[in-house]
Amino acid sequence: MRQQNSTTYDAMQHQTLCQQQQATHRRKLAHAQGKKGLLLVITGNGKGKTSSAFGMAVRAVGHGMKVGIVQFIKSQQNTAETRVFAQFPNVIFKVIGDGFTWDTQNREHDIKTAECAWQTAVAMMADCDMLILDELNIVLHYQYLDLFRVLNVFAQRAAMQHIIVTGRHAPPALLAQADLVSTVESSKHPFEQGIQAQKGIEF
Repeated sequence: MRQQNSTTYDAMQHQTLCQQQQATHRRKLAHAQGKKGLLLVITGNGKGKTSSAFGMAVRAVGHGMKVGIVQFIKSQQNTAETRVFAQFPNVIFKVIGDGFTWDTQNREHDIKTAECAWQTAVAMMADCDMLILDELNIVLHYQYLDLFRVLNVFAQRAAMQHIIVTGRHAPPALLAQADLVSTVESSKHPFEQGIQAQKGIEF
């Protein structure tokens, strides 16, 4: 029998693998018939959590969905994101924070600010298809808001409403309730090499 050369063998192997993957994908598609509003949590110590959430916001806007964004913790500055989203009438963007907790150094004040941001988020829930709660995990981690009060509101949201929560230190009870959890890990970061934040990357 004539021996197959490596190029032919690799092509056949590749085709077999693709056919197996296709069959597996089709089985999953046949099984996944349900639809519901999702609770998504993006956490971890790596960069890209907010960027991921905003990417989904852009996708939702493209589908004509109404998007609400509340940024906890972050300072109320005129960021590139706020300028971009301001161009879309179906996006409501609110920044209700005073900057990093190590800058404010005032727990009582931070609790009041978090409560104000939470009330804004709850009001948005009545009128949004997607709600992004940026850095809410940090607020919950420091117990500026009661976790189970927040989870109860999430559980009572509209059936097809999506909620995306970002930030480090996502509490276990939130992870348990979430439909999707992504953990962004940092393997390398330019800041550790003495490189400052860059336009279009960090802000």
